[in-house]
Parts: sequence; structure tokens; C-alpha cells
Amino acid sequence: MKVEQIYTGCIAHAAYYIENNGEVAIFDPLREVEPYIKKAKNDNAKIKYVFETHFHADFVSGHLDLAQKTGAKIVYGPTAKPKFEAIIAKNNQEFKVGNYIIRVIHTPGHTMESSTYLLIDENGKQYGIITGDTLFIGDVGRPDLAQHIISDLTEEKLAGYLYDSLREKIMPLNDNLIVFPNHGEGSACGKMMSKETTDTLGNQKRTNYALNPQLSKQEFIKVVLNGLAPPPAYFSKNVLLNINGYENLDSVLLRGKTALSVNDFESFIEQKEVVILDCRIATEFSNGFIPTSLNIGLDNNFAMWVGELIPDINHKIALVCPKGMEEQALIRLSRIGFDNSIGFLEGGFDSWLKSGKQIDKVARITPKELEEKLNNSNISLLDVRKKSEFESEHVEGAINIPLNQLENKLSEFPFKENFIINCAGGYRSMIAASILKRHGIHKFVDVIGGMSEISKTSISVTDYICPTTLL
Repeated sequence: MKVEQIYTGCIAHAAYYIENNGEVAIFDPLREVEPYIKKAKNDNAKIKYVFETHFHADFVSGHLDLAQKTGAKIVYGPTAKPKFEAIIAKNNQEFKVGNYIIRVIHTPGHTMESSTYLLIDENGKQYGIITGDTLFIGDVGRPDLAQHIISDLTEEKLAGYLYDSLREKIMPLNDNLIVFPNHGEGSACGKMMSKETTDTLGNQKRTNYALNPQLSKQEFIKVVLNGLAPPPAYFSKNVLLNINGYENLDSVLLRGKTALSVNDFESFIEQKEVVILDCRIATEFSNGFIPTSLNIGLDNNFAMWVGELIPDINHKIALVCPKGMEEQALIRLSRIGFDNSIGFLEGGFDSWLKSGKQIDKVARITPKELEEKLNNSNISLLDVRKKSEFESEHVEGAINIPLNQLENKLSEFPFKENFIINCAGGYRSMIAASILKRHGIHKFVDVIGGMSEISKTSISVTDYICPTTLL
């Protein structure tokens, strides 16, 4: 049986494409649907079904645009109540895709409508399971998201449902089935997902903590809920978009691809509700940027950090992009429901620089220069990595404020001037630098390469929990 995983690292997301005998099924598609349509056309096949494992929180699915453009039927599991036409399948209901069979297994827990799809080949052999957020490689889906939409669905209730689904629906299945999850490492939908994006169910039964047969339901609930960070603010809004519907992506891109002259761009960004989002890499941003810009580079987990740091998906966004990357930025914003880009700076930052308009910069130092500063002065160091990263290894005496908490900590910010910022590799520390600059904090420097380069020096680091961690 041929199952193609289409993995998108920016949001750690996996969609699935299955074709047999001229018919195609797409599972959990991204919002930009043209690649799926093109793939089906190349296979001389028709997209028959769009299967959704649940109402997603971390991205806006492409189910509606796919259905509109191809005539495919949208399928959800039991209890789903979308505000658009869809097939609401029953538990164990089967769908044919060519000579393949897709069987629906209702697995509530991550959400109440969450369903796993059992894949059966043309010979009747069970091949794999597309698990959505019910089962990841090394983890399971967090059961605390649905309560942000339906208050009665507490995280404890959902965790209990998830325990039952795993024990009664998933663990009895054959060990040789391949597990195809919706996400991998880096997604906020779980807490300890593996870098691997597929595995056998048998290996997961042996290695996944959540499938430990010795766990009682109460023990499972405790361990699954332990250590969950608050979900990003955009999650609940994405769920509603996936339930209620959303604007056609073609319209969103057409509006966002408005090229703005320097003067037009300047007039727009004078409005308080407009965020200047600079998508260039850290090195380019540090050498010069428009004052008050937020830097989130396209070279890393762009969409996830936009969702973490811009509180409202309806915020107006004015883009500063590397030349030719404007549409890519718009697509990646649309994946998480940020559809209100008003346009981009024509000619990129170079056009602003040539116009003689005011700019700002971020001073940076090498790890060797950091070593000299630490040896010769009592300078403060701010580490903006996650708490778990910080506890694993950090420069002695550093203070930890995770990037996604930084803006909320500014009222009690421990540094006034002459401090140093670092992260793992320089991506997050430059985002932090842009946030600090937006709030009038300027007397700091950033470490080029972060801990990945600091660890190569003789700077003293520690790997135990430091009392200077700011929770």
C-alpha cells in the first residue's frame, strides 16, 4: 500500500496522500491545496475524499478549499458538528478509495470528535493507522485544548477519554501497523514528540510512555497533563476557523500581495494596530531594520512563532520580506489563520534604506567576545530558550525568560542596560531583541550562534536547575 507523508517542518505537520486505481484521499491537508491537486493530476486521479482526524488547533486545514476546487467530500469522525457540508462518519464506517478501504475508528480524547483511520490494502491486509493527534511517535495529543472551546470538557475528562481510546481502540490493533501521526517534534500539540515521523505500533507500545499497560487511568491522567505549557493564543481561534469556515486562500493571497511604496508603507505602519513583521534572517535584520519591527525569520519555525507572539490573528500585518519570498510568507501566515496582511514593502528593506528613512540595528558579539566580557566584567546574561533547554545546559549565572513569556515579563524585567541575550542558535534571541527594541530597551548585545557556539568555548556552563530561572 502506498501512503505518502507530506511533511511541513515550519509547523511540524504531516498530511497524507493515498492514491489507488484513479482515486485519491487526502488526510489533514494544509491550507495551500494546489500541491495536492497537482499531485492528483500527475497521477491521473481524482480527489474523492478529504479526511479530517479532528478540528485542528495549530493550523487552518485546507478541507474547504479542496472540496470547493475538486468536488471532494469532507469526512469527520463521530460527534463532529462543522458549519458546512460534510460526512459525519460512524465508528467503524468504511470508505473505498480505489481498491483500498479506510475504516473510521472513533478515538476521543485529544478532542471529542478525534478519529483514527485504519488503512486496509487491496488484499484486505491492515497496513497502518493515520492517528491525527490521538497518538504521536513518543507521545499523545494534549487533552487540554477542547476546554478552551467547550468549558465543560475539562482536561481531566478528556485525558480519561484518551486513556480509554488508546487502551480499547488503538492498543488491541496489530503490532506491525505503521503509525502515521499528524505532527512531529516541535509541535505545541504535544510535549515530547520524537524526531521520527512514523513508527510501528508495536514499537510504540514498547517505548511510548502513554501506552504503558501498567498505568492506571488516574496515573495516565496525571502524567499526560503534567508539564503542559499554556497553548498559544491562536489555537482556539484556529479551531473555530476549522469548524465555521474561512476566507478562500486565493483571496487572502491576492490582498496580501499588494506592493507598497516606502511612503505608503510608512503611512500604514503609523497606525497602532499594524505590526511590522520583518521576515529576514537574523544577520540581515541585525544590520538594519525599520524601528518597531518584529523579526521572525522565514528560515525557521516562522508560523509557530508568529502565532505565539502576535496575540490576535486579526491583527493587520505589514511585511518586510527577502525579495521574492512575499507569497511564501503570506502562505505560511495563512496556515495559522493570520489572513490580514495589508501588503509588503516593495523592494524590501533596501528600498527603505535607500530612501534615507530612520533605521535601527542590533549589536552582536561572537562567543569569544562573550567569553572575554564574562571574564572581565560582571555582565548579565538573558537566555530566552525554553525552560527545559535552559535546565539541560546554560551559562552559569544566566537568567532564563523563555521567549514566549518575554513580553509579559517586561514590567518586571530584571535588566536595565548593558546585558547580553542568547538562545540556542541565534534565531530566537534576535526575535527577543526585536521585542525589547519595540519596548524601548536598547542597551544590550546578542550572541551570534547562541549556545551551539558558546558550548565550543571555555565559558563555564551548568546542567542543573538554576535558582535564577524566572518561571
